[in-house]
Amino acid sequence: MATLHEANFSALDRIHFDLTTLRLFEATAELGAVTKAAERIFLAPAAASRRIQEFEAQFGIALFERLPHGMALTDAGRALLAHVRSMMHSVARMQDDATAFRQGHMGVVRLAACTSAVLQFLAQDIRRCQDEYPGIKIDLLEANSQGVVEAVTRGVADIGIYESTLGGTELPTQPYREDRLVLAVPHGHPLAKKKRVRLEDILPHEVIGLSEGAALSLALGRLAAQSGQVLHMRVMVRSFHSMAAMIAQGIGIGLMPAKVAELLVGGDRFGTVAVEGEWATRRFVLCHQPAHAMSGSGMAVAAMLATAPRKSSRSGKALRPVSQIAKPASAK
Repeated sequence: MATLHEANFSALDRIHFDLTTLRLFEATAELGAVTKAAERIFLAPAAASRRIQEFEAQFGIALFERLPHGMALTDAGRALLAHVRSMMHSVARMQDDATAFRQGHMGVVRLAACTSAVLQFLAQDIRRCQDEYPGIKIDLLEANSQGVVEAVTRGVADIGIYESTLGGTELPTQPYREDRLVLAVPHGHPLAKKKRVRLEDILPHEVIGLSEGAALSLALGRLAAQSGQVLHMRVMVRSFHSMAAMIAQGIGIGLMPAKVAELLVGGDRFGTVAVEGEWATRRFVLCHQPAHAMSGSGMAVAAMLATAPRKSSRSGKALRPVSQIAKPASAK
């Protein structure tokens, strides 16, 4: 009778696939059709279809549901997709490390960051990284805080920067920066005449919120619930730029970081009012993959970001936004 160890070894010995098959599986999952996936990775459709069938046969389970107009992942397929993406990411890290050992600090570091951090801090920090490590390319993904943590957890990003009120994570973390919220108000709004406002001053008015999953909107909702008041947020947008446009038209008021407000207030489009309370000071957290899963270039960038000069977050000079070099995404 075969032992459990022998049985496991026998099962593993039957699994054979290459990186082309993994790329094909990932592309088919993303595009919903094996023919489109084959075109993306330069395979003949018939060969691609055969690879997918053989891949499923090795695991003895259907990974795709065949539909009249495409293919959709089964529950098993979704589970295996996470492993495939992790494996592809590991291969990329292996290539980065090989290049780093051969030529010094070289490679690609995938950085996910919430929009507040992108607009306020990352232009300066990325410049510092480029000056110190000119061979490292930073692939910047802009997302809300929840999306940032998910990206690092899934292995899509090496490093993430998110707002601390989102909660804890099992990833390695350390403090990054701080900012301070202000209230952006249309000219002529009753709150525009105040020098400072409190939470109870804000809640009775229509608030322009950020999209679902944004830490700022989630935190404001929790604060309203804790105070026993109702948060009026009928309009939600995906970016601070859109929020500024709504406020300028008198549709509502909105909370945004002071430095972001400075960037967007051009042409005296709206006014800002200081906000009282510790809740208006926000702290950002840097998280990253476990050290054993990080490339040498990733560790170098993480270390530099962690030691970024804190004084720049409190300086009066607005930082140049870098969102134009980032992948489009919703704000935090």
